[in-house]
Amino acid sequence: MYFKHGISIVQKIFNNNIIDFENIYVNYGQSTVLENINLRINKGENWVILGANGSGKSTLIKLFSHDLYPNTQYNFKKEIFGRDRWDIFELKKYLGIITNDLQNRFAVYGGQSSGLSVVLSGYYSSLGTFQHHNFSKEQIDNALKVMDFLKITGLKDKKFSHMSTGEQRLCLIGRALVHEPEAFVLDEPTTGLDIRARNCFLKTLRNLSQKSSLILVTHNVEEIFPEITHAALIHNKTIYKQGKKEDILTSKNLSEIFRTKIELSIENNRYNIKDIASLNDDYYN
Repeated sequence: MYFKHGISIVQKIFNNNIIDFENIYVNYGQSTVLENINLRINKGENWVILGANGSGKSTLIKLFSHDLYPNTQYNFKKEIFGRDRWDIFELKKYLGIITNDLQNRFAVYGGQSSGLSVVLSGYYSSLGTFQHHNFSKEQIDNALKVMDFLKITGLKDKKFSHMSTGEQRLCLIGRALVHEPEAFVLDEPTTGLDIRARNCFLKTLRNLSQKSSLILVTHNVEEIFPEITHAALIHNKTIYKQGKKEDILTSKNLSEIFRTKIELSIENNRYNIKDIASLNDDYYN
């Protein structure tokens, strides 16, 4: 629990697995988007799921959120927190999912909401708060504690449409955090942020990773912060490799999934890449 005393209800109910997928296929019409997906993510682990644009990362997130279900004749296993069936709204209490699509929809439909209203809207999974929404003093106090934890109390009265991209994203994290979820899924979380905003945002994620498991879905190696413990690489419609980040994040593996020769380096416990394909144009021709 982050902001209250006691034992989390989630910890009482669920086993150690956050994600447990075996032999999952997803088709759009006649086209196979993901095939033979096998992935297990446990509590206490922080993951990065890395892949090129168009590799299937967005589809994988929809499997996490239960917005998409395998459509295949193959036998498969798809469990989240040990359950294969979920009410989507109930799942959001345990698995906070922050995507650019959510941020864009909130900007359109909830742009006039204040920062506090954005955070409070998590209790109803709505795009803002409305007159028929009732909030207890405990819920309001908890939302304010969440904002304090994220260091965004100054956004309490600021309209969502007037916020920067990074401020909006932090409010959306607060929106999920009111439920004290066991894990977060963050889709390309630093998209649209400048260098300073990106560094500040990643510091917040590092702090958050001490309280919830994080699943970072990205194509940017520079976003991988030291608290990330495991990595999965998406390539050719499947999980190409997965395991501890030290074993998976190598120059050879990244060169394969991005189809360009990459030199990977680690400086100050952070990953950096140098694209050197121009030195050998025939590398993937």
